[in-house]
Amino acid sequence: MPSWTRLIRDVADFPRPGIVFKDITPVLADAAAFDAVLEALAAPWRETPIDAVLAIEARGFIFGAPLARALGAGFVPIRKPGKLPGRTLSQRYALEYGHDTLELQADALPIGARVLLVDDVLATGGTLKAARTLAERAEADIVGAAVLIELTALGGRARWQSDAPLQAVLSM
Repeated sequence: MPSWTRLIRDVADFPRPGIVFKDITPVLADAAAFDAVLEALAAPWRETPIDAVLAIEARGFIFGAPLARALGAGFVPIRKPGKLPGRTLSQRYALEYGHDTLELQADALPIGARVLLVDDVLATGGTLKAARTLAERAEADIVGAAVLIELTALGGRARWQSDAPLQAVLSM
C-alpha cells in the first residue's frame, strides 16, 4: 500500500450518525502525498484521448482540475443546484444518508466529447451514477471514471453499469 494511505483518517458519525467519513485533508496537506495521489489518478489515462475531465463537487474538484492539466484536457465542474449560470441539466440521486442533486451546464461540452469522470470517494455509487447520467444526457462519450478511494463494502461499483473502465487508486 502506498505510504500516503496512512494519512487518511476515519471520522465517525460525519456528516450524519452512522457514517464513517474518509478525511483526506492530511493527504492534501502533504505535498509529496498529494503529488503521488495525482500521479496515481492520472497514470491509467495517460494514453487515452480525453477532451474534458468532469469533476464532482466538492472534493472531486480538488483532483479534477490538476488531473485535467496533467492529461492535457479541459475541466468541467459538476455542481450542486444553483451554482452554475445558464441552462443546466439536473440529476437527482440517492446518497447513503439522503438525496441530493447534481447539475451540469447544458452547453459545457460539444456532442461526442471524450470525458473522464472524477471524484474522491466511491461509496454507494449514487453520485458517480448521477454524474454519468448527466454526461450521457450531454451526449458525451464517457471514457471512464477515476476515484481516489473505493469503499468496496458499500458496493458502489455495481451501480457504475458502464462498459467504460472505473479506476480506483485505493480500495478499502
